[in-house]
Amino acid sequence: MSLNGTYDPDNIFAKILRGEIPCAKVYEDDQVLSFMDAFPQTSGHTLVIPKTPSRNLLDTDPDMLTHVIHTTQTIASAVKTALDPDGIVITQFNGAPAGQTVFHLHFHILPRYTGGQMRDHASGQMADMDVLKQLAAKINAAL
Repeated sequence: MSLNGTYDPDNIFAKILRGEIPCAKVYEDDQVLSFMDAFPQTSGHTLVIPKTPSRNLLDTDPDMLTHVIHTTQTIASAVKTALDPDGIVITQFNGAPAGQTVFHLHFHILPRYTGGQMRDHASGQMADMDVLKQLAAKINAAL
């Protein structure tokens, strides 16, 4: 896949946006959805995505990108309040060689704890949906 390939409307995030696949929703407005990563690298791993089709940061409308990054900052602050991590990593990948596995723009909010290990990105270990929903509710309450 090239960095500038075409948007695939059947990617997993597009399916989540259409309600075809469930998610543990943290926050939603008319432009953005935030939810828990089903394959978390760390407890509290949260995603923020635009609702408009966009493969990556490089092909996203600048106004949309402004809203997405502002929402990412707001959600990261709520993660900090709700989960009290020692630090937070925010990542975003552009293209398969950079580590992108879902070709819909998304930001990862990763709470980090001193001495805690972080699993590999897209490791294949799916989390319990009830646990994810509890974390989502806790983060949402901190918004």
